[in-house]
Order: sequence, then structure tokens, then C-alpha cells
Amino acid sequence: MISVQHVSMSFRLNVSRTSSLKEWVVAKLKGKLRYENFSALTDVSLDVGEGEVVGILGRNGAGKSTLLKVISGIYTPTAGTVVTRGRIAPMLELGSGFDYELSGRENIFLSGAILGFGEDFLKARYEEIVDFAELRDFIDQPIKTYSSGMVMRLAFAVATLVSPEILIVDEILAVGDAAFQRKSHARMMEMMQGGTTVLMVSHNIDQIRELCPRCIWLDQGRVRLDGPTAEVSEAYLASL
Repeated sequence: MISVQHVSMSFRLNVSRTSSLKEWVVAKLKGKLRYENFSALTDVSLDVGEGEVVGILGRNGAGKSTLLKVISGIYTPTAGTVVTRGRIAPMLELGSGFDYELSGRENIFLSGAILGFGEDFLKARYEEIVDFAELRDFIDQPIKTYSSGMVMRLAFAVATLVSPEILIVDEILAVGDAAFQRKSHARMMEMMQGGTTVLMVSHNIDQIRELCPRCIWLDQGRVRLDGPTAEVSEAYLASL
């Protein structure tokens, strides 16, 4: 379902200490702009089969979120190839694709369209999405009036109730209050048992151990270890 082959991702960083557009323009005209390349990923290769649930561990800055964004198609890698098979629902920054001037109802159809689903399909799932998000009384209000928890509940409901073949998850399972967290956890388990391929990042080792039979440890943008979660998580913890 996911094939990542020799992927590298570099970013060009401005180190000229310009703090305004005027300073940047002056430095540009004088030829004093200086850049450095930062390598977030270096020669990363991995394959994830259909129905696999794979966790990714690593310290802050190890390249975990960058890898998920490359796989999701948000970033184009500097080198290497990424091939995915099936619809992807990237839960990276919940609600990041919403238009805050639109209502919750309108954003359900907007987000669903971005994920590649037609209007008829979304209409058929609409009631289920609203009920899951527990937003029946607010669904026609602009989401700029929502609390952050309400926005996250709506985004989680859209992403998980449209039946993606591949789910990309980045530290978002602690959504809403305790009751909703239990419901979202149950929904994730249902998807995993139903054959959805899942790639997830979490700093919660216990969560990775519970949900993911296989684990990948990223260290400074490289794959340090890939194997059974018990083995990889123990090695990772020993390195901290």
C-alpha cells in the first residue's frame, strides 16, 4: 500500500538574519543572502503492506512528521520515490483544511471533496459524521465560533468515517474530552481490524505498543531500526 524508496528531504534555510521584507530585499540586492541546507530525511526506505499498522518513533526533530507529509503528498521529496495505493486520509493537523468562515456542514463537504469523495457519498455519511462529532446543535454555525476541541472532533469524524484505505496519523488520538477519546480510540481499533492500512506517529510508547505490531525508529532523518514493536521500542527507550 505504501512504498518509500531512498527518499531524502532537504529544506533551504535563510541564515542571513533578515527580520523584515525590507532587510531581505536589501540583502538580496547586495548579494548577501546566505542559505544552508537542512536534511530532514536521508535515504529513507520502507514498505507497508495492506492492513498493516505501523508506528513511528523518534525524538523531536527526527523527521517523523516530515516523512508522513511526504507520504501524504504534501511535500515532494528532494530525492527518491513514494508510491501509494488507495485513498489516503492524512490526520496530521486536524482542521488545517477547514475554511473557518464556512459552517460545520459546509466544511464536511469541503473536506470530503479534498479527500476525493463525491457529494452523494458524503450526503449518505453526513448524519453519521455529525452524530460522531457530537455537533448536532452547532453544525450550521461558522466553525470560527467553535472551540478547538469542537474543530478537532469534526475533523476526526470526517477523516475516519469516509473509509480511507490508508490512514496517516500524527499525534492526534487525544481528541476532545475523555468520553470522546474513548470513542475515537474505539473507531481507530475498528478501522484497523477492518483492514485499513495505518501509519502513525506518537510519543506515547504505550499507545504504539498497544496498536502497532510493527515499529520504525527514525533517528536524525534516517531509519535506525525497523521491526517488531517490542524490540524497536525497547531499543529506542534504551537510547534516551
